[in-house]
Amino acid sequence: MPHSLPVEASTVANLRDLGGVPLPGGRTVRSGLVFRSGQLDRLDPAADLVFAALGIRTVVDLRTERERAARPDRVPPAADLVVADVLADAMRAGAASKLATVMADPAAANRLLGDGHAEQALISDYRAFVTSASGRAAYRLLFTELARGTGPLLFHCTAGKDRTGWGAALLLLLLGADPATVQDDYLAVNPAVRAAFAPVITAFTDAGGDPEITEALLTVRPGYLAAALETLTDGWGDPEKYARTALGLDATTLTALRDRLTG
Repeated sequence: MPHSLPVEASTVANLRDLGGVPLPGGRTVRSGLVFRSGQLDRLDPAADLVFAALGIRTVVDLRTERERAARPDRVPPAADLVVADVLADAMRAGAASKLATVMADPAAANRLLGDGHAEQALISDYRAFVTSASGRAAYRLLFTELARGTGPLLFHCTAGKDRTGWGAALLLLLLGADPATVQDDYLAVNPAVRAAFAPVITAFTDAGGDPEITEALLTVRPGYLAAALETLTDGWGDPEKYARTALGLDATTLTALRDRLTG
């Protein structure tokens, strides 16, 4: 099944163009307008000609304040930086924002996240993406920026798989993609994430870390997306109602989003 396409940038991990994802009626997501990735702390626009050619005009950073301070984005010269902290008021559930800390202490990780607790922590994160005030505000800001149409936009978190993955999934649902297409696109990032974190995974397991912890934290799983979708459905019924009620997006914004990004 077609899904978003990798962009082989040399200084940005897990970079993908959502263009080309199929929609009903023979339509697709337009290429070259909305991109997703991991963090931009290694970005070198002068040397990374593939990235520079994308013409990114807006970067939406979904990370926490702590993550941004530890590894600040290197934003393209012509781009505006927009901070949209998904986990600002859900930090106790924020396993997705604590990867570096967890990986640095395998013994502590084994105690706290072994026996399936890592997976449950990610499921809690995904539910918080949907319900928390900061999550709703962050995704409202992301979709508002996309609807404005000021040029190509890139949104990202740390690995570009969880906060970013849910944002991409919700966007595709709002554009009309069917659930199977959305799940296929969501799961398509796993090879890139594993490759980007291969040294971290090796160091963690060599130091006695449980491989299941890294597998749970550094991949996306159908159950993670299902938890977010279940939370959305239980609370609001469907993505359209969620966007209008929980995110506060009006009809004009949603129409602009669809008109701009589909064709």
